Amino acid sequence: MGRRTSVLSSWNSAGMGEFKVHRVRFFNYVPSGIRCVAYNNQSNRLAVSRTDGTVEIYNLSANYFQEKFFPGHESRATEALCWAKGQRLFSAGLNGEIIEYDLQALNIKYSMDAFGGPIWSMAASPSGSQLLVGCEDGSLKLFQINPDKIQFERNFDRQKSRILSLSWHPSGTHIAAGSIDCISVFDVKSGSAIHKMLVDRQYMGVSKRKCIIWGVAFLSDGTVISVDSAGKVQFWDSATGTLVKTHLVANADVQSIAVSDQEDSFVVGTAEGTVFHFQLVSVTSSSSEKQWVRTKPFQHHTHDVRTVAHSPTALISGGTDTHLVIRPLMEKVEVKNYDAALRKITFPHRRLISCSKKRQLLLFQFSHHLDLWRLGSTVATGKTSGKFLVPGKHGDTLPLSKDADHLLHLKTKVSKMPAFLRSAVQILFSEDSTKLFVASNQGSLHIIRLLEGSFKHLHTFQAQSGTVESMCLLAVSPDGNWLAASGTSAGVHVYNVKHLKVAGKRSQPLTWALRELHCTVPAYNFPVTALAIAPKTNNLVIAHSDQQIFEYSIPDKQYTEWSRTIQKQGFHYLWLQRDTPITHISFHPKRPMHILLHDAYMFCIIDKSLPLPNDKTLLYNPLPPTNESDVIRRRTAHAFKISKRYKPLLFMDLLDERTLVAVERPLDDIIAQLPPPIKKKKFGT
Repeated sequence: MGRRTSVLSSWNSAGMGEFKVHRVRFFNYVPSGIRCVAYNNQSNRLAVSRTDGTVEIYNLSANYFQEKFFPGHESRATEALCWAKGQRLFSAGLNGEIIEYDLQALNIKYSMDAFGGPIWSMAASPSGSQLLVGCEDGSLKLFQINPDKIQFERNFDRQKSRILSLSWHPSGTHIAAGSIDCISVFDVKSGSAIHKMLVDRQYMGVSKRKCIIWGVAFLSDGTVISVDSAGKVQFWDSATGTLVKTHLVANADVQSIAVSDQEDSFVVGTAEGTVFHFQLVSVTSSSSEKQWVRTKPFQHHTHDVRTVAHSPTALISGGTDTHLVIRPLMEKVEVKNYDAALRKITFPHRRLISCSKKRQLLLFQFSHHLDLWRLGSTVATGKTSGKFLVPGKHGDTLPLSKDADHLLHLKTKVSKMPAFLRSAVQILFSEDSTKLFVASNQGSLHIIRLLEGSFKHLHTFQAQSGTVESMCLLAVSPDGNWLAASGTSAGVHVYNVKHLKVAGKRSQPLTWALRELHCTVPAYNFPVTALAIAPKTNNLVIAHSDQQIFEYSIPDKQYTEWSRTIQKQGFHYLWLQRDTPITHISFHPKRPMHILLHDAYMFCIIDKSLPLPNDKTLLYNPLPPTNESDVIRRRTAHAFKISKRYKPLLFMDLLDERTLVAVERPLDDIIAQLPPPIKKKKFGT
């Protein structure tokens, strides 16, 4: 559909009635390219930085869920990213600053100028107590990592050109640094270069003006592996400064390298979009001698691979095409579940779209601005049933009588507002738009009363149990009485926000009877990806990153009977193998037994009145034949009605009881806005 504003079609939900569907494809969202990835073996988390300065944290133990997010800024161009001791995360870039991130408050803890010009590379020592950066002016600067902040320690010998790559020897005594045409080996104690290894400029038999050393890896046996702009992977003896072996792997730059902790495997990424896997194997079956062998090429990217990482069970890569690709090493995966599946993560694991149902408005969130659109409309064609249009056959496209309107383009501004609002990580309006709920980055929740042209701060719920973890998800009940909040690890808290109007003169302000914490949902091992409170029942529905769904009665402070039943029986195995998280939950206004939810590749209506599917049941059930009797339909029906028609699906919700809105973002539309890829030879993968 390309850039068509809106399309109306019909969808039959297999016994749950027909819906008119607004198919929206004018959300012009393009993720920024991936610049760096850094894997933390202790926490099994992956940090990802993008070209706009955005940093994301993925919990690989929680179904690869993107649990934390730091917005980017146009002044930050990240070139390096690394973890240090104590689960501390640092980045550095072309503005010359080193940044440490506060992983609890989800903001920048501090930034520090390294005074060496743009920073191209950074690496933490094996002990995690020191940080080394390589700069544009050829300097290498060593910092001590103190409990509260890093502190400059000393400079190493300055080199003639920028330091583009760094790697510590596992002992922490030596460092390899890649620059232009040269790899230097430094003694950490003295800061002096003890070897300089010149790299051949030859590229496919032709001499280039210069050879850029994009990546280096220092192994325990003293071997230095380098990757460069001439398409080479080279092995060097750091003790003698001599070249041992060369692999020509690409017709373009080899831009990144990562080695496994056991040093028996490494991965490189190329500007052609190819990822190569090297393994250390025995020369013969009876020999103890081993050699590095290029074993597997993978082509999962359309553009250049700027960065790679190597976890114990997977090869990880990212680049210009914006995809984060996780390819499992099958020989390392013990349980053949979703960890054994190839993953391509393209879209954020959070909502970027809000909807005003009554006004038929969509609000799109971009990095630095918001867009407000009004949906299109159609003339009433076909037969009618009561006051609702019956669209016709499943999948019919209905003609638009009016296209969608782009109403507002709002750029980010800094206005006069209280400090607690400037530290907001999540905001949510009440259904009647009289209150604003604000989650701050210190774990507190603020309630704001919205007045004509102004606002009033009504109350603050302080962080529970002394935690300062940010609340990343909020949900308010339709009646405005309950507020649920969830962080990445602190569970789900429910607050009573019911207000009482004090009798008296009209001029007197409202006073609010605000009790503190009403209840806490029992802790669960996987983070929450979406939550919502059902009308009338005030049941809280919670989706977790392992694809489990719970229903919790807020008034009764316990799980509902339906939730207990589904936990006892278990979800269908295909449901649990889905690899994208549920990002939105809603409810049908006239059908209290229905729960509506979606991830990036499916939309589901759960009918709690129907039996649950077991593993022998067809989960993704096709539409039953129209000539089937109601008895047969009922016999084969189960609670999960799933549509995969709309994808990639960034948002889906009911506008009214017979109308849905679906916001899709086709991958081809994103790729069309990227720079053209490098032409490459074709080969089997």
